[in-house]
Amino acid sequence: MANEAKPCPCDIGDKIEYRGLGEEVQIEHIKAYVVKPPASEKAIIVIQDIYGWQLPNTRLMADMLSANGYIAICPDFFVGKEPWNPSHDLLSTWSTFQEWLEDRKPTDIKKEVDVTLRYLKEKCGVKHIGVVGFCWGGVATHYVALQYQEIKAAVSVYGIVRDREDTFDLKSPTFFIFAEKDEYIPLDQVSILEKRLKEKCTADYEMKIFPKQTHGFVHRKREDINPDDKPYIEEARRDMINWLNKYM
Repeated sequence: MANEAKPCPCDIGDKIEYRGLGEEVQIEHIKAYVVKPPASEKAIIVIQDIYGWQLPNTRLMADMLSANGYIAICPDFFVGKEPWNPSHDLLSTWSTFQEWLEDRKPTDIKKEVDVTLRYLKEKCGVKHIGVVGFCWGGVATHYVALQYQEIKAAVSVYGIVRDREDTFDLKSPTFFIFAEKDEYIPLDQVSILEKRLKEKCTADYEMKIFPKQTHGFVHRKREDINPDDKPYIEEARRDMINWLNKYM
């Protein structure tokens, strides 16, 4: 979402009735949503989209990861700042979004990542850590995979770091998920990233473009809105879990 970023229409359904299976905790200067399986030494940092760490769709993904044996933690990477207001999309406030994004850059999260890593190791006894992110969080996940050797696996879901030249120098095995019909990440940008990775990347990576899908498809909560999308959503989620299981 760097450079020519726009607000993106990630599905924000069911804000009230779905509160998640975990709990909210305070970790140093940030809050986080945490959901734990009975016993695990593996954890996934789940990074929010522009609608923030309390979005039910994102918490649903954290709950799904926990059901697959991982401690899942979704920190407030906006550090108390307001998430993007969905009503702004209706107003097409391009300049407002750019201003909103300026102090919420997905590549400016090192302090919060370090706090989260410390919490998982010291308070949860975690030995293996991965990261998954969506939209804004997909960009952040790509950034984390460039910076942290200790991250065992990363899954970046519709996110590309566009404002750096070293986007190919991954330190962690990374799986990239994209949508064929994504209005916010044109396929030519995906092709450029793939070309750079083939030329320069020494870490394992994989890239997959899902046909007929639009931005936000993986972490939609109401899959029955369009039943034709459900097989792709389920496939993407399986791919996510399989990638994490492979490297963690």
